[in-house]
Amino acid sequence: RRALAGVPVPRAADGRIVLAADVTSWLRPEAHTSPERMLCHTYGRGKDQHIMIPGWPYSFVAALETGRTSWTAPLDMIRLAPGADLAVVTAAQVRDVVTRLIDAGQWRVGDLDMWLVVDAGYDAARLAWLLRDLPVQVLARMRSDRVLRRPAPVRLPGTPGRPLRHGREFGFADPASWGEPDVTTTTQTRLYGTATARAWYRLHPKLTRRAAWADCPVLPILHGTVIRLDVTRLPSGATAKPVWLWWSRGGPGHDPDPVTVDLLWQAFLRRFDIEHMFRLFKQTLGWTTPRLRTPQAADRWTWLTIAAYTQLRLARPLAVDLRRPWEQPAPPERLTPARVRRGFRHLRTNLACPASAPKPARPGPGRPPGRRNDQPTRRYDVHTATTGEAGKPKPKTKKSTNPRRHHTG
Repeated sequence: RRALAGVPVPRAADGRIVLAADVTSWLRPEAHTSPERMLCHTYGRGKDQHIMIPGWPYSFVAALETGRTSWTAPLDMIRLAPGADLAVVTAAQVRDVVTRLIDAGQWRVGDLDMWLVVDAGYDAARLAWLLRDLPVQVLARMRSDRVLRRPAPVRLPGTPGRPLRHGREFGFADPASWGEPDVTTTTQTRLYGTATARAWYRLHPKLTRRAAWADCPVLPILHGTVIRLDVTRLPSGATAKPVWLWWSRGGPGHDPDPVTVDLLWQAFLRRFDIEHMFRLFKQTLGWTTPRLRTPQAADRWTWLTIAAYTQLRLARPLAVDLRRPWEQPAPPERLTPARVRRGFRHLRTNLACPASAPKPARPGPGRPPGRRNDQPTRRYDVHTATTGEAGKPKPKTKKSTNPRRHHTG
């Protein structure tokens, strides 16, 4: 972890560090003797189906580059334990990464705050509250059925009753509640056509004293900026749906300008580069290929994969493009991780090897044929969150065909 923090990290167009956090799974559906497995969410294994498969979920934090590229800089990895709170684990992970970057001199006092970009599966308000003492700003996508609140109106002198904490509602699915946006920008893009971004300042989720906020004596008011991004087309040809973003800055004195609004939605689009990193880990570098039994061995192999990917990133200006006959020539700064890996074979012979020569050995004879296994391996159940504290299964609720909007966060 200290070595990764010391390597030069990529930066955005304005010079700030942009971090992305996401979870990917090492699926082990048949590993009954492997402990600490959980039901991991997968998509695409059936026709428009979301299937839960046992495996080990891993949380990654990586630094994003600017421009058209599929490169990222992985900085940390943590395997999620059964029953872990994703927001608490991610906040602690990001805190450690930011602390190491500051200790390594990657961020100094006076530099622009870092951005943490996450998808809709994270509790953006909780992350912003847990990281409020760090130079980190949270940018998260929100579901299209969320409802936020405006600031409370000014209380007139002599008004009876309890002072209001929240103002009028701002429903993502209710255009009548939006009002005029504070900032509107229009950008012409090559892949998405015309991108229109509209921003509204000083919107916050209405928190309730339950779940993660049950022990909070005073519920905070977390003002932020809401951005709605509309594009005319998608590269895949699918129907372009609006994207709702929430930025943890936007309170009094921190309203963003049009340039910052454009940088925010562009930084969120760069978050998808971490998906290319996951695909390279699994399909090219063989991250999930070994059939390891213990999760500790899986953690060590994951760190070896991250180290190999970091070596490829450092070898970008040195690798020669060994392109296929059907591939177009690319300059050295535009080579993809897979094409750098092809040219790495010529660099490896000139690199020093810190490891000693391997010692020849033969595998053990194992259990003789026909002898019964007197020491069977222990089998573990998959961790599920379907039972309560008393061990009674939760009652099944009927799925509504017309779900209500989320009025609380």
